[in-house]
Amino acid sequence: MAKRFLMTLAAGVLLTLGIQAAEEITIRKMTNGEYSAHGVGGMRSMNDGDHYMMIGGGGTCLVRYAFKTGEVVDTLFDVKSARGCDFKRFDGYIMSPAEDRILIQTKTNYIYRRSFTAEYYIYDVKNRKMAPLSTGGPQQVPSFSPDGKMIAFVRDNNIHLVKLMFGNSESQVTTDGKFNEVLNGIPDWVYEEEFTMNKCYEFSADSKMIAYVKSVESHVPSFSFAMYRGMAPSHEANALYPGAYTYKYPLPGVDNSKVSVHTYDIKSKVTRQMDLQIDEEDYIPRIHFTSDPEKLAIVTLNRHQSRMDMYMANPRSTVCKLVLREESPTYINEPTYQDIRFYPNNFILQSQRNNYNHLYLYNLNGQLVRQLTDGEYEVTNFYGWDEKTGDLYYQSNEPSPMRRAIYHINKKGKKTRLTPETGTSDATFSNNLQYYVHTHSDLHTPNVITIENVKGKVMKTLVDNKALAEKLNQPGMPTKEFFQFTTSNGTQLNGWMVKPAENSEFRIQNSKLPVIMYQYSGPGSQEVLDSWRSGFYGGLVWESFLAQQGYIVVCVDGRGTGSRGAEFKNCTYLELGLRESEDQVETAKYLATLPYVDGSRIGIWGWSFGGYNTLMAMSSGESVFKAGIAVAPPTSWKYYDSVYTERFMRTPQENGDNYEKTSPMSRAANLNGSLLLMHGLADDNVHVRNSIEYSEALVQADKQFDMFYYANRNHSIYGGNTRYHIFTKMLNFWNEKLK
Repeated sequence: MAKRFLMTLAAGVLLTLGIQAAEEITIRKMTNGEYSAHGVGGMRSMNDGDHYMMIGGGGTCLVRYAFKTGEVVDTLFDVKSARGCDFKRFDGYIMSPAEDRILIQTKTNYIYRRSFTAEYYIYDVKNRKMAPLSTGGPQQVPSFSPDGKMIAFVRDNNIHLVKLMFGNSESQVTTDGKFNEVLNGIPDWVYEEEFTMNKCYEFSADSKMIAYVKSVESHVPSFSFAMYRGMAPSHEANALYPGAYTYKYPLPGVDNSKVSVHTYDIKSKVTRQMDLQIDEEDYIPRIHFTSDPEKLAIVTLNRHQSRMDMYMANPRSTVCKLVLREESPTYINEPTYQDIRFYPNNFILQSQRNNYNHLYLYNLNGQLVRQLTDGEYEVTNFYGWDEKTGDLYYQSNEPSPMRRAIYHINKKGKKTRLTPETGTSDATFSNNLQYYVHTHSDLHTPNVITIENVKGKVMKTLVDNKALAEKLNQPGMPTKEFFQFTTSNGTQLNGWMVKPAENSEFRIQNSKLPVIMYQYSGPGSQEVLDSWRSGFYGGLVWESFLAQQGYIVVCVDGRGTGSRGAEFKNCTYLELGLRESEDQVETAKYLATLPYVDGSRIGIWGWSFGGYNTLMAMSSGESVFKAGIAVAPPTSWKYYDSVYTERFMRTPQENGDNYEKTSPMSRAANLNGSLLLMHGLADDNVHVRNSIEYSEALVQADKQFDMFYYANRNHSIYGGNTRYHIFTKMLNFWNEKLK
């Protein structure tokens, strides 16, 4: 009662003095998106490089803007004026190569993280008339041919082809596609999740052929989870008896899909299989038709993912020639094979072959022309290269592992930093590389989005998020700061810290405060970044809310995380989770030495890998954590998917001892501190079996804990009131265990 009186009195004094009281953050406002920074979603450059497109009107129109002014030029599509349009809003769009037609995406229904079906309509820009792409059912990943005369798409695991010059006539390219057995032109679950893709077919440059990956998964073991009626949404089919969802999910050491590359000759209707001499267990994470119709680039990985090969295949003769090989003593960095950029005569490859991620220029025969970037920093995003002028644009962390800037290198090798601001800068470039949309933020500043030319001139400010910045940076709000410390083994680690405001009742009345540590810690990840997206909800909003409740919130990136070179990232190889959890224990020990921290009241939490690392740290054998929350955690790498797990651990048959050593289940008897375990029952990524099996290990080890499950929720655990519930439950747990 006395504390409430003091707070009321303080607020009254502030108002009397004309000082605005600090924003009181609430979980409801946070989960409703009230503190989300505004952006400019769906922005794409047009062919001329002088204009860009963006969805407007809440999904009712597609508007063209000028890069030079940022002003509206005209409207390319509007649901109100399009002839034959019978819907009120749309979800996305795909432009034809000549930009004379637009595929309008409606009724989107997500399957997994990146895959979805939708109903598409072909819109003619000139006559403003639209027609359905197909009347045979929803489509996946439609794509225009380079000449703009055809559209391919996938339905029911088969590729279909629509010829626009023949009255939108539809034909079927493949016929053997079947759910849970054969996929054509789209990836299986593990490819989609771990190779970040939802489409694996392409037209040739001359529009005469289609190349695609076929995945045969009939022999891959299935996984099932129950689906209940639930709410938000309600599944009425499961009202009396629960249903079940079954799909193919390869575990470490288990058979993966058998993949092959095929081409389809559109004129002759002949299908050929490329004569690719690879092991049966190898992966094909990408295919690319080059500017030469006779050269189809096929990128492969061995099952260990330590060797990447690029073949140039002749789509008619089926002969495949090895033109490039990249090898690593641990594993190939994902951008190396996921982000290869092809140009008429060259391609650019990213590689960590010299510890740091850099750009390398090759010709189409796979011969290295030259290294484009070099230094003790990471290229963190590649924006584009002009083959004629040699101008190169990219993002790197050259200023600091915790910051990002945009750079230009000309054909003579002169480097220019385009964004002098401290913090994080990202960009979307025009097709002619003359303009870019610059998004800048830092720990205290939400996204400021401007249009700039490559000379550094700001053409227009699109978004400034000024109101949000003022709201969350008022006097009396929690403080945010970076810090560094050195562990007992001599490793310097970076972190951020959010504290209650200096004039808050908690700082005034308490010399030492409880700490909640948040982390993700997964391979190559980064949470400690001078960016508004820092923290679980961005803007450190959740963390600031906790600080307003009297907690100090800390995040530290330990060994295995990204932006500090391959050696720092790959040091966890074959022992995933050991060094990561050691560094969180070291963080807790360091924090306990600070004069304002109560070392007896330190908690730790995380989601997914962060939940796993929470369990590992709490069961390290050291009593440094009083409580912890693990959300959707893997609890044994034997239960996670083959591609991700084997990338870092190889197979259980090869590395079985470390599979046991790195499992929280084998450490269950060492769990120290109060634990809250939470999981979604329909998690297709980290299956709920992880939490169920772990809970049984705790029971048999005579360890008490709290556990909560969310019906029909996937790995992100959202929908309806779910997010509000989960974060309220977290708060109640912290208040009970740490206060």
